[in-house]
Amino acid sequence: MQNLLGLLSVFLIFNGCGDHNNKAGPVKSFPKLESKDCASTNDNPFFEPSSLQYGYPEFDKIEDSDFLSAFECGFKQEIQEVEAIANQTETPTFANTIVAMEKTGQLLHRVESVFYALKSANTNDEIDAINKKVAPLYASHSDKINLNKKLFSRVSEIYKKRKNLGLNEEEMRLIEESYRRFVRAGALLSEDEKKRVKEINVEFAVFQDQFDQNVLNEVNDSAVVVESKEELRGLSEKSINQAAAEAKSRGLDGKFVITLVNTSPQPILAELENRDLREKIYKASLARGSRGNEFDNRETFIEMIKLRAEKAKLLGYKTHAAYVLDEQTAKTVEAAKGMLSKLAPKAVANAKKEAEVLQQAIVDDGKNFELEAWDWAYYAEKVRKKIHNFDESQLAPYFELDSVLINGAFFAANKLYGLSFKKREDFPTYQEDVRVYEVFDYDGKSMALFVFDPYARGNKQGGAWMSSYVSQSKLMGTHPVVANHLNIKKPVGKDEPTLLSFYEVTTLFHEFGHALHGMLSNVQFPSFSGTSVPSDFVEYPSQVNEMWAVWPEVLKNYAIHYQTGAPMPTELLDKVLASQKFNQGYDTTSYLAAALLDLSWHQLTLDQIPSADELVDFEKNALKSEGVLMNVVPVRYRTPYFSHIAAGYAAGYYSYIWSEVLDADTVEWFHEKGGLKRENGDIFRNKLLSRGGSRDPVGMFVDFRGHSADITPLLKRKGLN
Repeated sequence: MQNLLGLLSVFLIFNGCGDHNNKAGPVKSFPKLESKDCASTNDNPFFEPSSLQYGYPEFDKIEDSDFLSAFECGFKQEIQEVEAIANQTETPTFANTIVAMEKTGQLLHRVESVFYALKSANTNDEIDAINKKVAPLYASHSDKINLNKKLFSRVSEIYKKRKNLGLNEEEMRLIEESYRRFVRAGALLSEDEKKRVKEINVEFAVFQDQFDQNVLNEVNDSAVVVESKEELRGLSEKSINQAAAEAKSRGLDGKFVITLVNTSPQPILAELENRDLREKIYKASLARGSRGNEFDNRETFIEMIKLRAEKAKLLGYKTHAAYVLDEQTAKTVEAAKGMLSKLAPKAVANAKKEAEVLQQAIVDDGKNFELEAWDWAYYAEKVRKKIHNFDESQLAPYFELDSVLINGAFFAANKLYGLSFKKREDFPTYQEDVRVYEVFDYDGKSMALFVFDPYARGNKQGGAWMSSYVSQSKLMGTHPVVANHLNIKKPVGKDEPTLLSFYEVTTLFHEFGHALHGMLSNVQFPSFSGTSVPSDFVEYPSQVNEMWAVWPEVLKNYAIHYQTGAPMPTELLDKVLASQKFNQGYDTTSYLAAALLDLSWHQLTLDQIPSADELVDFEKNALKSEGVLMNVVPVRYRTPYFSHIAAGYAAGYYSYIWSEVLDADTVEWFHEKGGLKRENGDIFRNKLLSRGGSRDPVGMFVDFRGHSADITPLLKRKGLN
């Protein structure tokens, strides 16, 4: 029974992670799929393993109409497999119960990995409609397994005698994690309590799908229409052409459309001279999900919070936050908040100093207005140019997409781990811009497939993430098939190069770090493969991989002017690196505000949860009480479009900064050991990346680093020491 969390996408915070129409209300009934004979539907491509290398999905054969029957049969098949294990008459053993469970659900895994990847990256009305039906059924299906009394009895019996079974470390961890999963699902509850947990899980799945759809629809619906090119002063011709193309695609020929990213701050505000338009875009961003329209997410979110609080109480936890943190490396809410509290006062103090500098920049610009949140990015860019004497646009010609990927990310992976990559044109893809690469290990043996989906689309959720089609497992004999998804704006002209911002370069390296975590996995059991680790550890390897984006040897190899072939001047790179601590007060405060808001929501007990009408006031009061409320520094995500906490990062958004503590300490290690060397990569690979979730993550880090994580390098990196 493969770990579903390990199959779902891993998201990067920077641009958002979420991806409809109906407001939340009482859930009275749930959809059911029509029963079909699975054996008779032999034309469904999911019913047999893919014939392509490593089980790569047969996108040329898959139709949207295949998903429903494949899900239904996948549910049915796995339940039959699980019941066969539960109803055995033989004495429970590690092999006939724990290992047998790992082998179940193969059909379901094949369909879910493709379906959820497409729902995130290339959705349509039919996929959205299917998900509305499947989401509650999935919750019910999981409960049929996790709350199976006979199955848990077998697992429990093995768990009690585990220390006398002569098992290795990974096998022992699998028993302990399997038992823990059952208990956390409610296996020890009374029958009445189990019944209510099942109801909660199904109800929550309905609301979660509704929330995700509203987020995506609101991003599209909140795009700002601009009447004239004159209003877009400050934007590059490339950006203006993209806005014109977006308008034309919406039937607004002659106008311009500014689309939004999922964060509260909008990157385009750094360029726009028109202050009124900056304000309009900023306010449109913050209003998403709370405008009182058909996509309003306030009621939906409150219902989700109530269900989480009720379930946590049933399972014996004071709050949902306590329930979540119990299985993370942080372990307790107090530990997570304690780390945030070390950063928050210093970040806010820096942000206030930065605001004073920006206010002076406004005066120097001959203006007399007071700094507002929509002015920050514009004047921060002016100050940065003045202090560091370079324009962000100077970098773009050196950051052509193919060069960044192939001569940058792939090159660093070769130097560190001995990997090489070959583009494959023979694999079918779900969209014309998607690429596939075969990955070879240091010994020349083929080991994985890497899927790269770089461009933004109207039917693609915001942000950047990694997903897995096939997870590595020695038990199953499977090799990794992993994907990276970005949201880079596609050039309008056919022959126009794709030039990245420095931020997008860093994002590419970050997501490729997740992909490496999946590709370098070398575990026995699928439940531990790749990124199947606690959420406050999963971002750690990907954040470490960001360091190679600016490593001199790597940068020199990919930062080549796309027209002249000239390398990026050393002095320009020096200016980029010198500017890295610039605006850190703002960036860190914005992030911490979101992390603390997340914990504030999930520390509520049932009787403390506000109404939907009180949601905005709750946000403000929570940020104020945590000392991170600043009018000119918006929380990175407001609640109605905070997709991370609607999904897998509930009470876990702190994990990015938690992981960054490990990351900064690890970067110190690489510097101490000489940096980009195979021997260093091999140590990091063997002690961390290849181990997946097969070992306690804290123990893995200490074994690698030689001591517990130290926050000092992170404070130094952010200029907060």
